[in-house]
Amino acid sequence: MKQPRHTDPLPLGGDGLPYSKGLMARALIATGMPAVRAYELARRIDEDLQDRNSDSVELERIHELAVELLGEPEADDALRRVRRFEELHRVELPIILLVGGGTGTGKSTLATEVAYRLGISRVTSTDFVRQTMRAFFSQEFMPTIHYSSFEAGGAVSGVATDQAIAGFLEQTRNVLVGVGAAMDRALEEGWSMVLEGVHLVPGMLPSAIEDALFVQCVLAVEDEDTHRARFHVRDEGSEGKRAQDRYLERFEEIRAIQEFIVQRAREHDVAVVENSEPERSIVEVMELVFSSVGEAEGVRSG
Repeated sequence: MKQPRHTDPLPLGGDGLPYSKGLMARALIATGMPAVRAYELARRIDEDLQDRNSDSVELERIHELAVELLGEPEADDALRRVRRFEELHRVELPIILLVGGGTGTGKSTLATEVAYRLGISRVTSTDFVRQTMRAFFSQEFMPTIHYSSFEAGGAVSGVATDQAIAGFLEQTRNVLVGVGAAMDRALEEGWSMVLEGVHLVPGMLPSAIEDALFVQCVLAVEDEDTHRARFHVRDEGSEGKRAQDRYLERFEEIRAIQEFIVQRAREHDVAVVENSEPERSIVEVMELVFSSVGEAEGVRSG
């Protein structure tokens, strides 16, 4: 397996890279610090280095400067995250991060941002997998993959359970074959990867992957009005290509699928992240990734 490289090391100088204020700010943002605070702290570190005529800064000095700027509780939290970010960089394992959740819960936005903060360049979606499979399998042979997840119930009949969920599950079983192939390729090459999509249903995927930092979470938007408003934003951002009317007409099915996915997450001990406040959700998912480092080291030492 090739040695994975999740992100650039923190620019601490000394044995690492030459110190860079811009890289330091980006690294601090990656740990979950708000951007304004990150740039303020990076600027203060830069000034301190100039005062001391040094090109190296230690974590302890970062903490001292953070206490001056942010106060002790926030500085302690910042240092803890910086240490965990450094631990993540040192782990010689690829990261496989799965972000599931219903339509309109913000999966693609969060997945892209978390991948950027982790330095992961490979980000894909289960919808992309589904679209690829549609090119190879006709509607007569595999009907459900030719529908959106919340419309797949139209491709099944004679089911004893909810038709929307039955169609979604049938589609998911098919799409997960392609998802498994994508993860296998990433593991063979030693790549880190972020995969997002409605089809990443807990209990239908592995709970762990050998020789990888495997993290799975599910996004949810509990408030119906907030969830409904997301489709207006999608409509504006796609210049009408994802017209909100289509989603709102099927909103009941979309909510039912979200509730089903959240229930499965709780049954299989997968983290459910309420995504009403995106920045807070990003930090929460980053914390899940950081926690996986300690769990992996515990397994290996055991």
